[in-house]
Amino acid sequence: MTVSAAPRVLLVGMMGAGKTTVGRAVAALTGWQYLDNDDLVERVAGRPAPDVLASADEPTLRQVEAQALDVVLATPPPLVASVAAGVVLDSEARQRMSEHAFVVYLRASLTALTARVGEGTGRPWFDDDPAATLARLYQGRESLYLEIADLVLDVDGVSPSDLAARIVAAVTE
Repeated sequence: MTVSAAPRVLLVGMMGAGKTTVGRAVAALTGWQYLDNDDLVERVAGRPAPDVLASADEPTLRQVEAQALDVVLATPPPLVASVAAGVVLDSEARQRMSEHAFVVYLRASLTALTARVGEGTGRPWFDDDPAATLARLYQGRESLYLEIADLVLDVDGVSPSDLAARIVAAVTE
């Protein structure tokens, strides 16, 4: 595939929106490098995000997630990367994403997110009520995702390969 300018595509959205799955699908379709937020957090912190949160606090985890974003933004394109759901809470991070990447918001309904994360095993933040946790975390983020998105894709009922094709089409137009 020929791309006039090498893209850096960032996938944002809530936990369970499909950032990893869609990111891998875009990478498979294009041959671009895929950078996974969870892998980058573990590389930066030396342990997975749930362990960082369990042994520290939310501001520490947010700092590590911002460092993971910095790794993505310092990596030469073309690439596709997933970004931690909460990074959008940081106005400087939002600005850096907007300035240095094509940002895709993978928007999923709370019903779909709840079904996808199940009990929330292996994910930070989850307690006994995943649906309530997702609703609480989602509150206030929608407008931030929309603020930085170059493309918004509703993911409910759409296959990862179809979403990947839409992203590639939008980036290469």
